[in-house]
Amino acid sequence: MHTKFEEWQKQAEIEGIGLIVGALVLRDGCFFAHRRAYDRKLFPGCWDVAGGHVETGETLIGAVARELREETGWELDEVLGLATVFDWKIDGRVMREYEFVVTVKGSLEAVLEEGKAVEGKWVDRNDTASVAEHGNHKMKEIFDAGFAAVDGLDPR
Repeated sequence: MHTKFEEWQKQAEIEGIGLIVGALVLRDGCFFAHRRAYDRKLFPGCWDVAGGHVETGETLIGAVARELREETGWELDEVLGLATVFDWKIDGRVMREYEFVVTVKGSLEAVLEEGKAVEGKWVDRNDTASVAEHGNHKMKEIFDAGFAAVDGLDPR
């Protein structure tokens, strides 16, 4: 699976597309969401998942692990699958965002990054509309795609 991620990353870089990752942290059939601080430049006050830009020399999965650690204090355990991929533009640049379904190690109480997130919650498949506040319907689509990906996983 990781070889495919490397190929996707290399192709995006060749095309000059910026890379972003997101982590749909799965626990007991729910995904974790955090509310972005109200003074953030992008999507202030909106619900989001841990994630961000892929830094130079970093792999997609390496970026997921780093962003999880920075934004929640959690350590990546396992990447269960890819929920969705989509492109969007910011300041005239195309960004490609990869949303992964993951599990984390240890305590499932997030330590949210100060100044960047103000609260967190666990969202079940019947409550994905709750992350679409402030017109941010893309987050609902991401959570719905995450639950569809979970449904497609092989039972263990």
